[in-house]
Amino acid sequence: MTGKRPLGPLVHSFFLDHLVTVKGLRPASMRSYRDTIRLLLCFVAEQQGTKITKLNVEDLSFERVLGFLAYLENDRHNHVRTRNQRLAALHTLFDYIATREPEMLGTCQRVTAIPMKRAAPAETHFLERDEVEALLRHLPRTGRLALRDHTLLLFLYNTGARAQEVADLRTGNLELGENAVVRLHGKGDKWRTCPLWHQTAKLLAELLDASHETPAADAPVFASVTGDALTRFGIYKIVRRHAGHLDDARTSRRVSPHIFRHTAAVHLLEAGVEIN
Repeated sequence: MTGKRPLGPLVHSFFLDHLVTVKGLRPASMRSYRDTIRLLLCFVAEQQGTKITKLNVEDLSFERVLGFLAYLENDRHNHVRTRNQRLAALHTLFDYIATREPEMLGTCQRVTAIPMKRAAPAETHFLERDEVEALLRHLPRTGRLALRDHTLLLFLYNTGARAQEVADLRTGNLELGENAVVRLHGKGDKWRTCPLWHQTAKLLAELLDASHETPAADAPVFASVTGDALTRFGIYKIVRRHAGHLDDARTSRRVSPHIFRHTAAVHLLEAGVEIN
């Protein structure tokens, strides 16, 4: 085997050449990979007794990966689902290493063969129909942000959109004619079209008209007071401000934007919509 090979260039090309260029991952997914690999590198450097900047490709051994997974569960007290999510990222990393460093093929095969652990599915929480109706009915009707917040919560319930999909929503993604629809840009760089209720389309039209000028196609639909697109965290804060009182300590239900996604799915099923 040749001399030591610095790990830095390989990790750099994994993120830029593979995750961005080849897989086309979005920023939220990139952050998940980044966090996993950061934790792995910190763990390996500590075990190796060296700085992260001194790590070599050979330091990523099968035994180190097993130790890292045990560290996640025993020291960081990660749930099995979190451990499995981290492992999936490592499978992708070592698949890539195998294509770039043939000498590491044996190690990569052993790492990618590490199985996921069985975990009970997370409990699904949702809002009952009367809870949603009461929430929307009692939202503030006055104030400069009242229309935006009302439209946002109704839009979440209508579409079941993820918070990131709402943050990325632009006026050009809306068609507010007789058969109103919205195009949502979701995970895996996939687009989907969702019909809008008449009331949702009406509020969206009012929201866009509130600026008294025709918004550009790339203008955010849901914006902050400064005109910038709301972030996922900003959307979360709005939902918590208006719907936090619906938390249920008995069931550990905590109302968040994702609760509206579950709620939309459950209510569609209850209405007889085919599950697929």
